[in-house]
Amino acid sequence: MAAEGHDVVLRVERLTKRYALDVPLLARIVSRERHRVVHAVEDVSFEIARGTTFALIGESGCGKSTIARCIAGILPPTSGSIHFMGADVARLRGRSAALPYRRNLQMIFQDPYASLNPRWSVARIIAEPIVTHRLLTSNAAIESRVIDLLRLVGLSATDRRKYPHQFSGGQRQRISIARALASEPAFLVCDEPTSALDVSVQAQILNLMRRLQRSLGLTYLLISHNFAVVAHMADRIGVMYLGRIVESGDTASVLDAPQHPYTRMLVAAVPDIDKPAGARQPLKGEVPSPLAPPPGCAFHPRCAFANERCRRELPALVRSGDAYVACHAIQERRAERRPEAGVDRSLV
Repeated sequence: MAAEGHDVVLRVERLTKRYALDVPLLARIVSRERHRVVHAVEDVSFEIARGTTFALIGESGCGKSTIARCIAGILPPTSGSIHFMGADVARLRGRSAALPYRRNLQMIFQDPYASLNPRWSVARIIAEPIVTHRLLTSNAAIESRVIDLLRLVGLSATDRRKYPHQFSGGQRQRISIARALASEPAFLVCDEPTSALDVSVQAQILNLMRRLQRSLGLTYLLISHNFAVVAHMADRIGVMYLGRIVESGDTASVLDAPQHPYTRMLVAAVPDIDKPAGARQPLKGEVPSPLAPPPGCAFHPRCAFANERCRRELPALVRSGDAYVACHAIQERRAERRPEAGVDRSLV
């Protein structure tokens, strides 16, 4: 899944994150409980070229946000590597080693209120990265930079004296974006940046992010449930299911002609304004538990094309047309290829 172009900002290779859920040893011996592990992310690889947006999409619990937190340095990966601007940041140890990485990679969180300190003024919130990374030293220069950042995201200079509770959800997210830009980063991890906002405000924030990307040359990793948001923002896309990427490629190719049965079901569930009463294929069954993922292809309990091979052998992510797909049925041409409606981009 190579990124288009040669200037790769982020390369994730075989990233795996697992959580041990063992009870104390003595209690486990008495209760005869087995060793339990949550398989949050399994063997995920992708690249992101400079100035582009790569989106991860899938159902809740598929591992999207875990990947984002591993890349941002919030969670340590169990195995695999995360190469950012030439360094394997998964192996960085100590504050001094990680500080340059953290300056160049910032994160925009899902809940703009929970991510802002309610006791701090907006000026202090935005100035924190500037002070931490010692980008400016004088108070006058810091204040001037804060005002510039507020205006950049569509807020006024007087807003710096206010507190987070005095703003709407969309305005708080603008403050979060201004804080993320304060350290002059090259890369932003955007974890559901608009899911907590009204639809009209979502469009404003997404358009702001696109404008900032063009003017500042930013690179984004976008985490989203919303296909319309992904269609509007992303250059490339990775569809995740139970901790693994099952389809990846150019956004238009994946959304207009999805190949993996899971991707087809997700695209089919997107509302179509041209066919409001059209028949829909609902997602069948439940996502298996990451404590006990099924053998073979994790999607086989819900897949209409599954056979014995799907139940015992894990499919590799291989090239199929314009995308990469992890599906035995596609590789063996067992899955019926039929035209899909695609995703209506006018929803954003």
